[in-house]
Amino acid sequence: MTADDMFDRLDDDDFPAYTMGRAADMLGTTQSFLRAIGDARLITPLRSAGGHRRYSRHQLRIAARARELVDHGTPVEAACRIVILEDQLREARRINAEHQQAAAAAAAAPAQPRTAA
Repeated sequence: MTADDMFDRLDDDDFPAYTMGRAADMLGTTQSFLRAIGDARLITPLRSAGGHRRYSRHQLRIAARARELVDHGTPVEAACRIVILEDQLREARRINAEHQQAAAAAAAAPAQPRTAA
């Protein structure tokens, strides 16, 4: 892998660039919190060749949302479930909007005359 390839990967939101210690520092939390949300299957960190957990920016944003809920008194397991449900709702809304746009486009298109076969 060239230096240019590595630099390009740094822009990738899913590239596992952060060690567990660095991720915990960035979030202002503990490594045990990151293990707990991993155990709850909120995020699944990738593993380095040596077996160490590595986190992406996308995973850190998810962990930060869970931490926010925990900081407000929500148990870790419940916080993880809430974050998962929020993500599912966001995806369902996106799909719904796509279907509404397609239906509106179909309604606005002129009707195609049918020909007898």
